[in-house]
Amino acid sequence: MNDIAVSAVHTSYTYPYSKKKALDDASAAIPRKKVSALLGPNGSGKTTLLDLFLGWRVPETGTVLLNGKSIHLMNKRDRSRTLSLVPQNEPVQFSFTTLDYVMFGRAPYLPQIGIPGEIDTRIAMESLQAVGLKDFCRRSVTSLSSGERQLVLLARSLAQEPEIILLDEPTSNLDPANTGKVLDILSELASRGLTVLFSTHDPSAAARVSDYTIMLNQGSVFAAGPPEEIMTSETLFGLYGIRMDVIRHEGSIIVFHKTSWGENKKGRRQI
Repeated sequence: MNDIAVSAVHTSYTYPYSKKKALDDASAAIPRKKVSALLGPNGSGKTTLLDLFLGWRVPETGTVLLNGKSIHLMNKRDRSRTLSLVPQNEPVQFSFTTLDYVMFGRAPYLPQIGIPGEIDTRIAMESLQAVGLKDFCRRSVTSLSSGERQLVLLARSLAQEPEIILLDEPTSNLDPANTGKVLDILSELASRGLTVLFSTHDPSAAARVSDYTIMLNQGSVFAAGPPEEIMTSETLFGLYGIRMDVIRHEGSIIVFHKTSWGENKKGRRQI
């Protein structure tokens, strides 16, 4: 278990007033100090599984283990010092400076009515530097582009000094340049000893940076393993129902749609 950071063991979950399980006997183990990807179509259970890993939801069956212990036996402060979430997006209603916004990540280390000190400011600045936004520290968060805001959310999570960082669809609203920047940062974080888990519906993003990929479909684990083993045209067709080509070139995996837009699963054009 020393090589597993967080795991879900035979977990199931159903949202209130829903007749369908969001997760159905799903088991997944996230390796320590690696980049892992939760890959699957929208509605496959990716965000729900992230919520279970964070301890925000209690599974109906099964258990979630953090460093080999039940996550629900840990208090909220200890969980927040171990795991951190980068949400897909977050509305900002007040004109905080970028530095002040990142400083919110220091909350697990402050007394209930305490204020950040010099150490907290230093860690927040180092977090901004890690994502390439140190020079933006006095800028208003509301003035930033969507790509810059995503990086600020990542910096805020880094300021928590977590062992494990979870990201919910971190590249879904980004252009190719910012997508590449975020994925490169995730690889760098893992090389520095963090455990990184991100959800995505994009096979190319998972193939580019993940050391381990978990494919989710309709609340169940469809396949799991290193991308070089499970990222095939056959598994992607089973996952998404569309044909994709998977090309391996000089150690990299490249995924692209095999058929043109508008073709059905049998390859015939829809009229």
